[in-house]
Amino acid sequence: MLQPILAGVIGAVTGFASSFALVIAGLIAVGATPAEAASGLLALCLGQAVLAIALSWRFRMPLSFAWSTPGAALLIAAEGTTGSYAAAIGAFVVAGLLIVLTGLWGPLGRAMTRIPMPLAGAMLAGILFPICLAPVTAVIDEPLLAIPVVLVWLVLVRLAPRWAVPAAMAVAVVAIAVTASQSGMLDATVAPALVLTAPVLDPLVIFSLGIPLYIVTMAGQNVPGFAVLRTFQFAPVPARAILVASGGMTVLTALLSGFALNLAALSAALMAGPDAHPDPRRRWVSPVAGGVTYVLLGLAAGVATAVVAAAPPILIIAVAGLALLGAFTTGLVSAFEAPETRLTAAATLIVVASGVVVAGIGSAFWGLVVGALVLVVTTWRPTRRREAEALSSDADAD
Repeated sequence: MLQPILAGVIGAVTGFASSFALVIAGLIAVGATPAEAASGLLALCLGQAVLAIALSWRFRMPLSFAWSTPGAALLIAAEGTTGSYAAAIGAFVVAGLLIVLTGLWGPLGRAMTRIPMPLAGAMLAGILFPICLAPVTAVIDEPLLAIPVVLVWLVLVRLAPRWAVPAAMAVAVVAIAVTASQSGMLDATVAPALVLTAPVLDPLVIFSLGIPLYIVTMAGQNVPGFAVLRTFQFAPVPARAILVASGGMTVLTALLSGFALNLAALSAALMAGPDAHPDPRRRWVSPVAGGVTYVLLGLAAGVATAVVAAAPPILIIAVAGLALLGAFTTGLVSAFEAPETRLTAAATLIVVASGVVVAGIGSAFWGLVVGALVLVVTTWRPTRRREAEALSSDADAD
């Protein structure tokens, strides 16, 4: 029984260490105060712990949950476009309700799984592109802090890939603690508290933040998470229960500054695979242990927020950029895999990465609109022309 417990603890620690800074930076980017950002991190930790423990025990299946890392990147990209933090909270609530609706309404669920990969992959890559550039900028702007972080990451990518990002984050934290003694970090409140924020439903923020958050969470996290479970022969996967529960928990945590919860993708491979236990029937213990660990990690949300607040912003985003290089690469590969839709992918990526704001709506939404338009224009064929091409092909075959 010790093996799945250790796998769960390791999965939770690496998941937290790899992206907690991105979560805090994203919440602050859309208007959260440090206290609200700490509340959001704590709420997300508690929410995914409840989901993992309850659903894994109920279905005797290794169902691990996480915050939406691409969603956190989207928050950073949306900096300055939300108007007020209450409007951002409203967008989080809408994203959660859409996830619930996806689980309850079959046609929407099928539509989400059929989003053309050039659009989904290019939107994800476009959101992550500015963040993945941050390590380069940090090395130039903060060389004494950034170069050790990048070197540690590079060495461990070769020797121990699972620990590369947590180790890089640890080096960054040590550097911040040494150089920021006069920043007030040590005097910051370290005990996090849950802060309730009433949502405001702003249509512009819902279109620029809420809907893209829903799409990247589904396409970038939930769909791969289901794929991981199926890869390890866990079937049938309780998709409806997972989506309804995670969407409902997203709504609840949104009121406490959390933004999106979903089925884990990266840590799921550890908790659902043979590393957790040779017997698949015992692997459900791993997410339960991981959930308990996340409760303990959530208690450090105040300290984590203080560290991020004391750091040069570019350094925190640089560590996040290192953590997201894999997701960025995956997005690029899926976007540009098919030659006939590469123009669509390029148009989507360019618009999303541009960061443009039109009519108060951010670039993620407009990237989808432009990409869909290019896809229709470049792939649509009149019915008669398709029939003629089919007949021509049949004649050539004869």
